[in-house]
Amino acid sequence: MTHLLEVENLEVKFALRFGDLTALDDISFHLDKKEKLGIVGESGAGKSVTGFAIINLLSKPGYIAGGRILFEGREINRLSDEELRQIRGNLISMIFQDPMMTLNPVLTIGTQMVETVMAHCRVGKAEARGLALEKLRKVYIPSPEKRLEQYPHEMSGGMRQRIVIAIALLTNPGLIIADEPTTALDVTIQAGIMDLLTELCETEEMGLILITHDLAVVSRVTERIAVMYAGRIIETGLTHEIVGHPRHPYTIGLINSLPGTRRAGSRLEQIPGMMPNLTAIPAGCAFHPRCFFAAEECRRTRPELSAVNGGRHWAACLRLDQTAGPNHLHD
Repeated sequence: MTHLLEVENLEVKFALRFGDLTALDDISFHLDKKEKLGIVGESGAGKSVTGFAIINLLSKPGYIAGGRILFEGREINRLSDEELRQIRGNLISMIFQDPMMTLNPVLTIGTQMVETVMAHCRVGKAEARGLALEKLRKVYIPSPEKRLEQYPHEMSGGMRQRIVIAIALLTNPGLIIADEPTTALDVTIQAGIMDLLTELCETEEMGLILITHDLAVVSRVTERIAVMYAGRIIETGLTHEIVGHPRHPYTIGLINSLPGTRRAGSRLEQIPGMMPNLTAIPAGCAFHPRCFFAAEECRRTRPELSAVNGGRHWAACLRLDQTAGPNHLHD
């Protein structure tokens, strides 16, 4: 079976004066049509770099050092810039964190949308404008004809983010990568944006990669989760299994720090310390300096992903025998 997207053993490095720094180390996952995958972790875990690498938006000195990225069975990480341009923004679209960084403040929404269509499709200006109106209606923008004549600063944050989603939909992509799409929005607007993305995956038959630090958001939206730490995937599987029965100590810590996961009146837990700098990742398990379960072997041996629960759930931990208890979320 050919997946919509397959990432195999992806390695991304940054060429620095003192040598190459590894930002992504042996990243592998897949995504099917209409499927929603959440990539979760702290700042610096490598989530956004993963998204940028898929469509080769890495800024120098970053580069893909190894692995394969296949979209609809075609290896796209070896394409020329011109060949990749036919895929980037056309078959694969990306929604960035801040819509004001995406939208040009001196051009109207209509100008930006029409130029996007004409850059990827052989259509006239009138047809491009009609397509822009269609996509604005699809993301529930009121008075779309009026919005086309407005500038980004004339709209609210939620409206701007819907505009960005509409632009991402202009070419009917098979995959959307959403990088922290709701960070700058209030809670009610966040919920509306996530409901919209979920609906579009079904109606447009798109795949969605949702990159976020918010486990609560991905647990409500996605079918599968990949948890990242220090440039590696350290736990992955079905969303309900990872949220309900996390096995990696880092994932357990993330979930225990969420409001609503503790007994009433008890204090929320926090993971001690900070994620290591990528220039100084400790030997063995990168998480061991912050881990309550760490043993001597964790300081010497780097764990690989191991199957738990019949192979539907994977975790990179040498102490899985200690993390299997049913009550970690409420201890």
